[in-house]
Amino acid sequence: MQFSERLKQLPAAVHIASIALTDAAGQVVATLENKPGQAGSVAVYHALATLYGGVVTPAAARLGLEWYAEHTADAQAHPGKHPNIDRLLAWAEGTAAYGVTEVPQPGA
Repeated sequence: MQFSERLKQLPAAVHIASIALTDAAGQVVATLENKPGQAGSVAVYHALATLYGGVVTPAAARLGLEWYAEHTADAQAHPGKHPNIDRLLAWAEGTAAYGVTEVPQPGA
């Protein structure tokens, strides 16, 4: 399934302004803003957090890579081009879980 089709199946994320990803020490390792170019990643990480109790585990990362579909292969071929996918590639091979904190849109 293509990424654009997968996005239609994921829970809506329009109510989210941004997502902060944190390590085990609670330090923010990345922030995803719900804006063009990152909105699809916000939807993916939101859906993963919903399914995995607010964290991205290695299993969640592997599922996210499936959802990114054709973009995962492109990220593997061009490291650095898709940082939100690169992160999942690394996390899928590890053992750590990363926290997901969602910041709501104003008035949401």
